[in-house]
Amino acid sequence: MFCLNTFCFMNIFVAKLNFKTKREDLEKAFAAYGQVTSVKIVRDRDTGRSKGYGFVEMPNAEEANKAIEALNNSQLDEREIVVKPANPKAPGEQTSPSAEPQ
Repeated sequence: MFCLNTFCFMNIFVAKLNFKTKREDLEKAFAAYGQVTSVKIVRDRDTGRSKGYGFVEMPNAEEANKAIEALNNSQLDEREIVVKPANPKAPGEQTSPSAEPQ
């Protein structure tokens, strides 16, 4: 979770995604539990193919925790996904250029 001024956001790691899962599909799954501020599916920079994992950002920690609890080990696009809080970035670490923007 990170805070900016008085707003706190929770970044969620989602693994074992179907390579065909689209950003919109991932957003829809999480939006059932609350507001989603961003969704990124990480892609191989050479091929553009999904690497099978991504990140979802939610501004409400309570809603984010409910989404994590409900969606971890659930089915999305015929795959059992893993959902957990993302590890914070190290200082100075850049966002992957191969991440699909929202």
